[in-house]
Amino acid sequence: MRIEGEDLRPLYVWDRVVRYTHWTIVLAMTVLAVTGVYIGSPFIAAPGEAREHFVMGWAKVIHFYAAIAFTLAVLSRILWMFIGPRRSSWRQFIPTSRRRWRDMKGTILFYSFFRERPPRTRGHNPLAGAMYIGVFGLYLLMILTGLALYSVSSYSYMRGWSFLLPWFHGVQGARWLHHITMWVLICFVVNHIYSAFLTSRIEKNGAIDSMFSGYKYLPPNTPEDDE
Repeated sequence: MRIEGEDLRPLYVWDRVVRYTHWTIVLAMTVLAVTGVYIGSPFIAAPGEAREHFVMGWAKVIHFYAAIAFTLAVLSRILWMFIGPRRSSWRQFIPTSRRRWRDMKGTILFYSFFRERPPRTRGHNPLAGAMYIGVFGLYLLMILTGLALYSVSSYSYMRGWSFLLPWFHGVQGARWLHHITMWVLICFVVNHIYSAFLTSRIEKNGAIDSMFSGYKYLPPNTPEDDE
């Protein structure tokens, strides 16, 4: 396939673990955000006694199971950074080569409108990869504050997570961090979607489609990101 004088070939970039964990996190975050907003500020007024409808109960049940899926997906992706293939490695997030640092500068210049195109990269561009370190940190914060909050109302083994409460200055501190982090992640999602469509349109490399198929379209001589 030739686009604007460039010969582009399909290159398998995102393996199944990366794609499956990505979409599990996306779906789980959507469910968690909707149910979390309702749990924090109920906006459905069911007629009659609450026990006859169990609206809040169902919201908490759905929130809990979505949280399990979210936690497993996040932990699986972190583990895959260390045991997965080259383009799934932690080196996609932490620059370890001169080329990654050079491409980081080029990507910043692109987003600052000082460069027409971003550098060609097989996996994540260096700037996005560096940002994902913070994003995964926020994921872990959501998981830990969620476990701390659940331990308060649990009557089972989940009460064992109550040792986390002092870390967040009690229930109110954990709830505040959980709530604020949710909105920070929502803002990240908006920026992430915009950036994905922007780079996909500029580079014409099928970046959006690649998260379904695993393939990006790149020049055959594109070097590995960590070379």
